[in-house]
Amino acid sequence: MRKIIFILSVILLLASCTSQKPLYYWGDYEIKSYNYLKNSDEKSTQELIDSYQKIIEKQGGSREVVPPGVYADYGFLLLQANKTVEGKAMLQKEISLYPESKVFIDRILKKLEK
Repeated sequence: MRKIIFILSVILLLASCTSQKPLYYWGDYEIKSYNYLKNSDEKSTQELIDSYQKIIEKQGGSREVVPPGVYADYGFLLLQANKTVEGKAMLQKEISLYPESKVFIDRILKKLEK
């Protein structure tokens, strides 16, 4: 009996040591967003846009969905680049995926209409 308990304990211990897949895939977003905030030039803006596109295309992580805020940030960046139609589409995708963001995004959309 002790042998069985020991073996089960070892199995549980080893199972708890495995690494878990992250909840969301972020790619190189952290580096690119830092560079964008630091430099705010055309190159860093394009690199951040590319990073958003990779995150949206890959949709990795255990949830296999785009992380919260990515569509909203990407949409806002597109709006700043005068790509209004694409920006609004990204904001709408954020609302459909994360309905709790609707209040915040509706404020952005209302300011656009003014």
